[in-house]
Amino acid sequence: MNAFIKLVAALSKICGVAASVMVLLAVLVVCQMVVVRYGLRQSSIWQTEFVTYLLIAATFIGSPYVLLTRGHVNVDLLPLYLGRRARFWLALVASAMALAFCLLLARAGYELWLESWEKDWLSDTVWEVRLWIPYLAMPIGFGILSLQYVADIISVVTGREMPFGIDQEDMI
Repeated sequence: MNAFIKLVAALSKICGVAASVMVLLAVLVVCQMVVVRYGLRQSSIWQTEFVTYLLIAATFIGSPYVLLTRGHVNVDLLPLYLGRRARFWLALVASAMALAFCLLLARAGYELWLESWEKDWLSDTVWEVRLWIPYLAMPIGFGILSLQYVADIISVVTGREMPFGIDQEDMI
């Protein structure tokens, strides 16, 4: 189990780095677009679409890292007031529901990606990007996010991690 949890954590960290690089690249392309459009008075053909797809991909692919580091928005009022046993079960139920949702979206994203691959869909813009490329971010992101939820559930069940990351001394 330790090897699985470490592998998933490493994958999630790689996803975080990849998402950071995507955001940085998007910023650089926006700067390039501003120079081309307003400095050189030329049209930009691909930049807006590229940045849009890149930021969406960064969101999907970066989500496992956000879960790993507990960087998501979290309202922990209820877990703070619950006892240890109730907090444990709440963490399991919440994680299981989130896992089911992520698996559903990973499956739907895979089907969308596969259909765009098989039918060779193109965007209806001047750039005509092959849509399987940006659509690939959804099954990858939600697939690895699902693995991170499985690792989190295993960590809580085996006692490696406290439910919601709350120790007894953090209690109100």
